[in-house]
Amino acid sequence: MANISEVNVRAAAIPPTEIEVKLRRQRRISSTLRYSLLTIVGLIMIYPLIWMIGASFKTNAEMFSSAGFWPKEPTLQGYIDGWKTSTPYTFGHFFLNSLWIVIPKVIGTAISCTLVAYGFARFEFPGKKILFATVIATLLLPNVVTRIPQYLLFRELGWLDSFLPLWVPSAFAGDAFFVFMVIQFLRAIPRDMEEAARVDGATTIQTLLYIVVPMLAPAIISVCLFQFMWTMNDFLGPLIYISSVEHYPVSLALKLSIDTTEAFNWNQILAMSVLTLTPSLIVFFMAQKYFIEGISSGGVKG
Repeated sequence: MANISEVNVRAAAIPPTEIEVKLRRQRRISSTLRYSLLTIVGLIMIYPLIWMIGASFKTNAEMFSSAGFWPKEPTLQGYIDGWKTSTPYTFGHFFLNSLWIVIPKVIGTAISCTLVAYGFARFEFPGKKILFATVIATLLLPNVVTRIPQYLLFRELGWLDSFLPLWVPSAFAGDAFFVFMVIQFLRAIPRDMEEAARVDGATTIQTLLYIVVPMLAPAIISVCLFQFMWTMNDFLGPLIYISSVEHYPVSLALKLSIDTTEAFNWNQILAMSVLTLTPSLIVFFMAQKYFIEGISSGGVKG
């Protein structure tokens, strides 16, 4: 031990060569340039969001007179007037409508896509390849192609002007992208623990709930996060199926503030846009770790 310590001390005492000094300097310069470039690109990408937040505290006149994001005379009037809206309902009512759409849709998507993906990834049954090819083929279809058939179907069922057309497809794994995403994640998980659980007498449902789902947590969280953000930002779906203002989500409520026939206050619209984006940003940053893990692991085929 003494000899090893002496060798380490002597090695540390040896001054670095000129080549090593140059290499270290190049690494520092390279790291500085890389992080500087990433910082600049990041600021360019988030500047519209920063400007929108700053502009929500400006008056309508100041908003169009200055390109800077920092308001000269900050005011909350945009938030106060925007929250009242031009309808008998406050913006909080539309937030609750959005939650009534988002929460069941996220829960239904997580459960249905996990069940369908587990069936495709772990079981063999007649017509499996044809069914899986059909599911994947729906990924190639634009959503606009299925809008008219879905509208006619929901009209015959009497579901128009309700949240059912937005809930039911997700509860039956109607989002093929999420099914494919979970299947890819399942393929990266070895079957040893599942086989051990079956040997111990566990049923298929017990194996799924107690063995597979905990390992699928990053993928399920990624699915929920995607669905949450997409549903909060969805405009066309509620516009087609919901006709009464009472049932409008925030995406349609923002449109109520815009009147093309006369001038309107942009600070109110931007203020409510900031409030609308806030839940998605909070949920994303809270689940960012699992989101990145789910995306990266889902791309690895076991």
